[in-house]
Amino acid sequence: MVDMNPISEQSWLGQQNDALVDAGNGHRLHRDVISPFLAMQDAAQKDGIDLQLVSSFRDFDRQTAIFNRKWTGQAQLLDIKGDELSYEALSDNEKLHAILTWSALPGGSRHHWGTDIDVYDRAAVRNWGGKFNLVESEYIKGGPCHTLSCWLTDNMETFGFYRPFSVNTGGVAVEPWHLSFENTARVFENARNLDGFTKAIEQSDIEGKTCILPQLPTLYNRYVLNKGHEPTEFI
Repeated sequence: MVDMNPISEQSWLGQQNDALVDAGNGHRLHRDVISPFLAMQDAAQKDGIDLQLVSSFRDFDRQTAIFNRKWTGQAQLLDIKGDELSYEALSDNEKLHAILTWSALPGGSRHHWGTDIDVYDRAAVRNWGGKFNLVESEYIKGGPCHTLSCWLTDNMETFGFYRPFSVNTGGVAVEPWHLSFENTARVFENARNLDGFTKAIEQSDIEGKTCILPQLPTLYNRYVLNKGHEPTEFI
């Protein structure tokens, strides 16, 4: 049952979450999500698919570290197609949008809630033998997780999951691996607000703050809420 108690600001920002339970192998999920996930995993395994977690709950500090590694060139940047970009060739603003296409700002990640997961077919990836990058090409025809992706399309709703990033609106890239447990995630979604998000970014140790803060309302709508481009940008 979904806990309908008000969601605190710290909870949706990923700064505190008292509803987490152990999901094995270092993963944690919201207590409402663990049983549906395990049921979905079991059903997939019965159909010959080794559905496993890549990512689950991720807190504010971890999200900050991911962003900072990309901002400082310690982790690769990808374009919308999943191809690597040249870090040195990008302006700060281009770098920011490249990061946000694939990785959320701290406080803006759905992984903060314990309701959202990234999944893959572990056995298929091992048999494939290539370098796994968690990009769309690995989940379409010819990719090691294509069978999993098709199975999820047919079955995930039975267990209460959906894909929040199924269409590219000009915000977050298409992520066929990213599932959200809808009933519980909606409660967190409704708790989000720009004021709390802005305060968290202002007080954080995030790199690129002088580039981020002046355009934070636009970034919030485009990437956190995933509304994508404003209509005037479709030219």
